[in-house]
Amino acid sequence: MELLQEFWHFITHLNTALPAFITEHGNLVYALLFAIIFVETGFVVMPFLPGDSLLFVAGSLAANGSLDLATLFFLLFIAAVLGDNINYWVGRFFGPRIVKWRTFGRDLVQQKHLDKTHAYFEKYGVKTIIIARFVPIVRTITPFVAGIGAMDYRKKFLPFDIAGGALWIGTMLLAGYAFGTHPWIQKHFEAVVVGIVGISVLPMIVEFIRQRRGGNTSAA
Repeated sequence: MELLQEFWHFITHLNTALPAFITEHGNLVYALLFAIIFVETGFVVMPFLPGDSLLFVAGSLAANGSLDLATLFFLLFIAAVLGDNINYWVGRFFGPRIVKWRTFGRDLVQQKHLDKTHAYFEKYGVKTIIIARFVPIVRTITPFVAGIGAMDYRKKFLPFDIAGGALWIGTMLLAGYAFGTHPWIQKHFEAVVVGIVGISVLPMIVEFIRQRRGGNTSAA
């Protein structure tokens, strides 16, 4: 229990916890950052990990010379893409089996829902894979659902997952590098993190509204 409390404190106080970790453990921080990004993107049950704020703080530490920006981008990009791909194949492998699971005499997951998921990703999947990278929780679930829906791996999932991973890692690191060391940002870090999450959700909201309007127009 104490270990869990320490971990929770760490991920909720990254602006002070990461510098302290670097002081105590040096370059092991790269392995820690890799692990957190990999787990957040690769394990569908771990969507609460702080990917956006972690990248922002890492970028700010690169700005003050504590970390190397190029090394961060390379390692965390690999972690993000590797995690998503494992998540996809877990969904792809277990999806057909989950359909056969029953609880209280009913299907745990109905085939018609999987069919709808497959149709959704066939129609909007490319944009979803990229946009989801910037939305907390959604970025963890999306590759798993894409796998369950049997989204085309080589032509759709993989190339756009790589593009989305590069955009997400690069944008968040550069944002931290450019603005993270500002005194006002440091003083109001928690509010800034909430703002980052809010901005991250905007693309998904905009796309949802656009699709709804398009659907209403077609219906009319």
